[in-house]
Amino acid sequence: MDYYKILDVNKNATKDEIKKAYRKQALKFHPDRNKGDKAAEEKFKQANEAYAVLSDDEKRQQYDTYGSTDFHQRFSQEDIFRNSDIGSILREFGVNFGGMGGGFKTSFHTSGRGGGSPFDAFFQQGGSGGCRSGGCGGGFQQQRQVKGRDLTMELPVSLNEVLTGAEKIISVGRAGNRVSVKIPPGIESGKKLRVSGKGEASPSGGLPGDLYLRVKVQSHPGFKREGGNLLVEHHIPYSAAVLGTVINVPTLGGKQLKVKVPAGMQEHGRLRLKGKGLPLGPNSTRGDLLVEIAVQVPKNINHEQKKLIKELREAGL
Repeated sequence: MDYYKILDVNKNATKDEIKKAYRKQALKFHPDRNKGDKAAEEKFKQANEAYAVLSDDEKRQQYDTYGSTDFHQRFSQEDIFRNSDIGSILREFGVNFGGMGGGFKTSFHTSGRGGGSPFDAFFQQGGSGGCRSGGCGGGFQQQRQVKGRDLTMELPVSLNEVLTGAEKIISVGRAGNRVSVKIPPGIESGKKLRVSGKGEASPSGGLPGDLYLRVKVQSHPGFKREGGNLLVEHHIPYSAAVLGTVINVPTLGGKQLKVKVPAGMQEHGRLRLKGKGLPLGPNSTRGDLLVEIAVQVPKNINHEQKKLIKELREAGL
């Protein structure tokens, strides 16, 4: 769903331009003006959703960064419409949400049985139901079907899946229903993926709840994550640190890279390999691979080696 296209604005549109475009679309496709026109009703819903996202700086940034598909995995309908000023704008057109529990901004259900947006009830009735300047007479609240409870699960993700992205099949609930979930590249621990309609069934015949998967990125035996960068430790002998050398460095993708270690390399010094780290997002560049040098000190040396070390000490090394 292209929100910019829906509102007929460009991606650099200001908030005022977005609001003006939304008012135009909402007025054009308002159900009272298009009785029985399902296509107009759908465009009205889309315009509401587009405005709720593009008028909010944080949601707009997330949408621009991740795109429509990944955005809708991260944001539920309740998230999208939360704190929106759509209610005050629609009241200018004769839609009154006052009977839904304190106004548009606070009308989300918080009873623990899920929720959804204030538009769920509005559109489940197939239009405005004759709402004009006098309001809706409270009819929405009585006919609203309660959405099923949302479910939340932890989703383990490997570092390799963070690198490439993945699609996983998981089992949900006691029945073990199999659900497919797409993991975008660059995902971080704590992020939530939303799978629409895979939560609990509604107790009153309404829409099922949604499934939220909280990502937990698993540790890796060879690499440590630092944001978009990857850190790998490489051991070299003292002579190589002093004189310089060439080493083979593994990458998360399985390839080996030849890397030059300059003479005089210090303990815990780092070499940076540009663009060999993790993606910073689904459509963004990759971070770097950092090679941290550890200088090996042998625990046991033979007589000849000991003699050479003493000579180095005498020479000031």
